[in-house]
Amino acid sequence: MNRLKQVSFPSRILSRHVGGNTTYAREIAKGLELRGVEISQLRSSKRAALTALMETWQGLTVPAKPGLVLHYSADTGPLLPTRAPSVVTVHGVASRWITTARSAQQERIWRTRVQRAIRSTDAVITVSQSSADDVAQVFGMDPALITTIPHGIDTDYFARPRALGERLQHLRSTPYVLYLGNIEPRKNLIELVRAFALPGLKDLGVKLVIAGKPAWNATETMAAIESAGIEYLGFVDDDERVALMQHAALFAFPSLYEGFGFPVLEALASGTPVICSDRGSLQEVAGPSLLFEDTDAESIARGIEGALGSSAATEQVREAGLAWARRFSWDASVEAHTAVYEKVLQR
Repeated sequence: MNRLKQVSFPSRILSRHVGGNTTYAREIAKGLELRGVEISQLRSSKRAALTALMETWQGLTVPAKPGLVLHYSADTGPLLPTRAPSVVTVHGVASRWITTARSAQQERIWRTRVQRAIRSTDAVITVSQSSADDVAQVFGMDPALITTIPHGIDTDYFARPRALGERLQHLRSTPYVLYLGNIEPRKNLIELVRAFALPGLKDLGVKLVIAGKPAWNATETMAAIESAGIEYLGFVDDDERVALMQHAALFAFPSLYEGFGFPVLEALASGTPVICSDRGSLQEVAGPSLLFEDTDAESIARGIEGALGSSAATEQVREAGLAWARRFSWDASVEAHTAVYEKVLQR
């Protein structure tokens, strides 16, 4: 029997932080190493076109040595079938539901690359039932050929109390609503910013704090944040991330689409009440979170006003949040990934 010995992930995901995709790849890699599996990296470039060629070339030239699996963990991967057994994780298809995820040209390129990666690898993983449905529908796959493996979360890490560091000291005496995540159109931050300009939220005296770095097509969103005078912290490190969540009055996540929704689980595990949309996988992940009626500025404002005005509702979310987050285990995720790797090794 060809047992798992080594998994190779793209360096573009493992070696630099690009959001939830990096958290996912690093946690799976860490869990595999604890099980004695060697982790290696597929070379990549900062340029997407060159990365596609590099990952394809490596797929063609890396030999199928015993126990090796190539795992393309962030939607795209090889354009041609790989010599070694391989897996691709497709995290979702936002464009099935919204038009703002990418430009038309970006979307055409992305769909072509994902379709080729699906055809060129031996197994497809996705991270929620919602995402599995989207992948099957958009790429014409038999749902039975898609393995759904939810992400996990290190609840002990997020539950451990943190103090606000030096650059965040000014927030200690200021009640704030937090958004933390990538800055891109599908996160719906322009409507969140507009909500805080409406009279109801302005009268509450609660500020909006946004943390995260620009990702896809972020120019318009960044301009809205800056023109509204919203406090924007940019990229925050792991300790700042947890501290910001733990000290927030409310975590707001009005996303138009999520393949999974790491920040919602992280906030719940941090003991912070959450209000979010119910789009995409958030129906599966949000658990006890409060929900926005809709994703426009007025609905967002009403939701936040209602949450901040009801200590009973937010306390109920706070109390149930950690128990809900504990349902999502990295150990279980690593075990399920290992089963997929070992299955493709037998082909």
